[in-house]
Amino acid sequence: MNEKRLTLYRRKHLGYIFQQYNLIPNLNIKENVEIGAYLSDNPLDTDEILKTLGLYEHRHKLPNQLSGGQQQRTAIGRAIIKNPDILLCDEPTGALDYKTSKDILKLISDVNKKFGNTVVMVTHNDAIKNMADRVIKLRDGMIRKNYINENKIAAEDLDW
Repeated sequence: MNEKRLTLYRRKHLGYIFQQYNLIPNLNIKENVEIGAYLSDNPLDTDEILKTLGLYEHRHKLPNQLSGGQQQRTAIGRAIIKNPDILLCDEPTGALDYKTSKDILKLISDVNKKFGNTVVMVTHNDAIKNMADRVIKLRDGMIRKNYINENKIAAEDLDW
């Protein structure tokens, strides 16, 4: 696949949630979420996403007026508004406290169920594997384990 086709594939099919939120500081929360919509032929409804993420009442605030968890939820909204087939999550709880981390994991799980996308999560937190359908463990760039999780537990029941 050439670079142009690869770029179009990423734009059309992938959503990204980064460890660092990468929010635009002079845009309010609604605008930060909406900025991803132009990348899609079939974006989701902004207000529905904000309500799902518990951010609707904060939609006119700037990022620096929110907690870390609210900023992370805004980043999740930006990633899912374009209605991606695959949601790539790079350490989505890495910069958050324990309670907020569990809230974000539950939210990602809820988003997966509600919008039907595939979630690929990269994490160093071994406990998170317990909420996954499939676990692929890498070490030194090599797949060391690849299995279906037969004993999946809910995000809110995770403990570490």
